[in-house]
Amino acid sequence: MNTLQRLRRTILLVTLAAVAPLQARAQLPTDTLTLRFFQITAEVADTPASRTRGLMGRTALPPNHGMLFVFEQSDRQCFWMKNTPLPLSIAFIDDAGKIANLADMQPFSEETHCSSRPVRFALEMSQGWFAQRGIVPGEQVSGVRIQGAR
Repeated sequence: MNTLQRLRRTILLVTLAAVAPLQARAQLPTDTLTLRFFQITAEVADTPASRTRGLMGRTALPPNHGMLFVFEQSDRQCFWMKNTPLPLSIAFIDDAGKIANLADMQPFSEETHCSSRPVRFALEMSQGWFAQRGIVPGEQVSGVRIQGAR
């Protein structure tokens, strides 16, 4: 293999390595959620692998975009930010779509943030999204669906 062929191969491998994570993210389904009159485009993490990956490695989210975590059953759910550089706010949401509690999470933190009661869903948004809109616990999120009900 000559130098030019090695260079082309290296460029190809680097390009594939950069594109693969984007393709993996693009494969997540999205749902449109409504909170008051705000519409949210949420990537749906409803498998163990997608919930584990979450928003790790992301440095920004488009406006009114987030990630909805869907669990098999209601339980006390906990999150941390160990490998996530993006500051986030999280809403823990019960089976009926009501927000149980909210928390702000700091980048790369190993501090856990847990639901105050059993919930089926968690919605991560850019930090401050809920506070900036005056969203509080008890508010209704429309559009959340139980896994498999798509």
